[in-house]
Amino acid sequence: MSTVKQAVILAGGRGTRLKSVTGDLPKPLVDVDGKPLLVHQFELLRAQGIEDVLLLTGYRSDAIREVAGDGRAFGLNISYQDESEEDPLGTAGALLACFDRLKERAIVAYGDCMLNVDLGRLSAWHEAKGAAVTLLVHPNSHPEDSDLVELDGQCRVKRFHPYPHEQGRYLANLVNAALYVVNKAALAPYRNWDGRPKPDIAKHLFPRMVADGVALFGYRSPEYIKDIGTPARHATILRDLRSGRIARSSLNHPQKAIFLDRDGTLNVEVNRVSRVEDFEMISGVPAAIKKINESEFRAIVVTNQPVLARGDCDEATLDHIHAKLDTLLGHDGAYLDALYYCPHHPHKGYEGEVVALKFDCECRKPKPGLLLQAQQDFNINLAQSWMIGDTTVDIRTANTLGIRSILVGTGKAGQDGQYPDEPTYRFATLAEAVDFILSQPD
Repeated sequence: MSTVKQAVILAGGRGTRLKSVTGDLPKPLVDVDGKPLLVHQFELLRAQGIEDVLLLTGYRSDAIREVAGDGRAFGLNISYQDESEEDPLGTAGALLACFDRLKERAIVAYGDCMLNVDLGRLSAWHEAKGAAVTLLVHPNSHPEDSDLVELDGQCRVKRFHPYPHEQGRYLANLVNAALYVVNKAALAPYRNWDGRPKPDIAKHLFPRMVADGVALFGYRSPEYIKDIGTPARHATILRDLRSGRIARSSLNHPQKAIFLDRDGTLNVEVNRVSRVEDFEMISGVPAAIKKINESEFRAIVVTNQPVLARGDCDEATLDHIHAKLDTLLGHDGAYLDALYYCPHHPHKGYEGEVVALKFDCECRKPKPGLLLQAQQDFNINLAQSWMIGDTTVDIRTANTLGIRSILVGTGKAGQDGQYPDEPTYRFATLAEAVDFILSQPD
């Protein structure tokens, strides 16, 4: 259950592109399988412990009031703040205008999004980080035309990268999903907004706060959040709802994962990639990962990267290599739900090494630390998950946790000779391995 008890919903949009579906109704009232989208949000909020909802309305606020009322029908206390239909304030302007009505912390959502998110997990993460603002971020299938968020190693927002992006630049595929936890105190300095008229939360307010040193953090989650803004998106949401995909996407529901090794499985094995230019994707990998994305498995990379402990490259370079991985996948509409790496190595005494990273850790495969961290972060059911890799190290890792495994014939193709462990199956390529997994009954 959420420890945050207030939600603020931005519900002032007209829904011009959705007019063929909504008629003259505002977007939050579009019908989704027999009930307004906004009612789906109310049901989610109430089920997760939210008590008070403040609706920021504009276009056709009368229609929204007729549906929502005072909230008692939904087990909520609903109140309103209206803005002029003819002169809207912008999303940031509307949020700042209701400052005096905010509680100490609030969930901020958009009324035109279908979502199913574990708000208790999100709010607990926000508090544990000591964040002023937390943005839910996730990868998507089209990062090249999306506004991207850059995080540091502690998940603090470093900067925003608005579309369009510089040609040839590699950026991590993390998109602002438009769901926030906001501390009221963090908004206080911006109440008397002196910047661009009709400011937007994501494009204007948040970049200003980051520039001012405010602690904004990115909470990475694969949970379902989709803007319903076009007839095609409306149809997708309806299909996902009826299939149960939306219900199963929440992290309060156990998830399935395909754990992927990196070197030799996704990219060409070159004996430790330590430069961006040395990273080369194996043919067919993006298409295989896209198939995982379209399934209900999470695509999660778990990789040993002793290049850091050896001093072959620094963390910024490794991040850039992984940004290249994200960018190349994104060109083909694919993405990774997460990537975990071990920077350590157990053997000391070499020139140029980083001594602080030279120790026998619990995250270096075949120890299961990376997978166990992913299990905790994503509520993964290991019994329904798989491991794909090119070495006996990967197979030993899977066997340690009782996960089904596939050895691929790329990279070292199991010829590393480190362990006698046998995989559950063998296939020549990642594409064949993924096709086999997705063909199996649940």
